[in-house]
Amino acid sequence: MPGKNTDNAVNGWLVLDKPPGVTSTQSVGRVRRIFNAQKAGHGGTLDPLASGVLPVALGEATKTVPFIMDAPKSYTFTLTWGEDRDTLDAEGEVIATSAVRPLRRDVEVALGRFIGYIDQIPPKYSAVRIDGHRAYDLARAGKPAATKSRTIHIKSLEVTHWAHDAVSLEVQCGKGTYVRSLARDLAHALDARGHVTMLRRLRVGNFEITRSFSLDELERLCYTGSVLESLLPIDAPLDDIPVIGVDAETAGSLKHGRSVGSSDFRSHPDVPSQPERVLAKCGGTAVAICDVSNGLLRPRRVFNL
Repeated sequence: MPGKNTDNAVNGWLVLDKPPGVTSTQSVGRVRRIFNAQKAGHGGTLDPLASGVLPVALGEATKTVPFIMDAPKSYTFTLTWGEDRDTLDAEGEVIATSAVRPLRRDVEVALGRFIGYIDQIPPKYSAVRIDGHRAYDLARAGKPAATKSRTIHIKSLEVTHWAHDAVSLEVQCGKGTYVRSLARDLAHALDARGHVTMLRRLRVGNFEITRSFSLDELERLCYTGSVLESLLPIDAPLDDIPVIGVDAETAGSLKHGRSVGSSDFRSHPDVPSQPERVLAKCGGTAVAICDVSNGLLRPRRVFNL
């Protein structure tokens, strides 16, 4: 089984349901050990408090990580009224309090202010880099620095559950969105205080929670020898890139980093007439992600499969 392999030839994507209370790096490390994979990476950090979808790339799939980092995401979260905390979640110190408990109708109206392109200030406890340092490292060292506002995109934001002291919401958002900051800003827009007490990621691109596996499930699959069945192909996050078929000779040229002429490949019928980038496959196996320029396929990422 993968946990006892010695060849480390494990390549593919895993949709991990990360548990709360552990970091993304710790979770990836455990997955790598379960599969005994030589290389591993992930497609977007989740806060330690958060749970849910953490796409994990193993082996050659790590070469496709950059193509998922900008993918849209979905979260469900709970905003608990009454306290601002320095981390914007339940792990932090209380820095302000308020007895204000917004009415549901006021919350529903306020949500409209956060749809579309908006400016957002990331948390001081975040992975944002400031002069080469992570913001959370500076904050933990007692040297918190102001994070700069940036533009993000919120596609949708709606209430899913209501209580007197808390509200649960679901958000669909673009890259760079911090749900903790969104919760803070929503509370402040209602002249209230609040912080995130539950955060769960439901989707990253086409990786959905319904296709995920927990760490415990992976351990059980490992012992039964079927853990490899949990993996998706290395090109799983590349759905928006047209696929072309190439012959073995062309595949060999691409694998050696050589550009090939457009006459050397057979276009898939769904490939646009002027694609900027394509995924070359030979016999159904991913060969390379190629840029298309001046009638040439120029290999950008080559897969050693």
